[in-house]
Amino acid sequence: MSPTTNHRPIKYSICVSGAHDGATVAKSYRLAESLGKAIADTGHILTTGATVGLPYHAAYAAKEAGGMSIGFSPAASLREHLRKYRLPYDCFDFVNFTGLHYVGRDLYLVQSSDAVITVGGGFGSLHEFTSALEAGKPCGILIGSGGTADVIPSLMEILVPPEDGLVIYDEDPVKLVERVIDLIDIKYKDIHDQLRRDDSWYLHTDTPPRHKG
Repeated sequence: MSPTTNHRPIKYSICVSGAHDGATVAKSYRLAESLGKAIADTGHILTTGATVGLPYHAAYAAKEAGGMSIGFSPAASLREHLRKYRLPYDCFDFVNFTGLHYVGRDLYLVQSSDAVITVGGGFGSLHEFTSALEAGKPCGILIGSGGTADVIPSLMEILVPPEDGLVIYDEDPVKLVERVIDLIDIKYKDIHDQLRRDDSWYLHTDTPPRHKG
């Protein structure tokens, strides 16, 4: 469990990235559901590309477990989301209509998340992984889920990654989520320490203190 302030725990935004169709959806949809549920059970926020396939299974499971799910759509409006892209809406607490199409949406999604977990996946998931790694985000790889997730270890050996210490591999979705959260905790240790000392540090000095009680 993540460190807490005097009032409430910090909620991380954890992205589940995966294939929208293809063989890995049929193979690994249960694993995606386990990821979504695990994120919800830890009290953190699931982010996805507001799409079908493995991200949808993760988002649906997170909502079923009582968690919060936010989708980042390539569309510019609800109408475009439903009519042009033919994407789901039923398992999201909020959909951010980015209007950036798929490539721009991927970058926006990654930058809006504290970590990215890859399950299965194709080229879109590879784009999100490399974007997350370049941005210094913790990356979880669900080994054995097929597609991009099982290709990444080889790529990390062949290429020179910017920060290979940010990449975590595990075959267990629940353990992977826990390990990713631990890595985010380390990354944000200075923030947690500051909030323990003063959880209203961001208020101006002339702002009356909040009522605590």
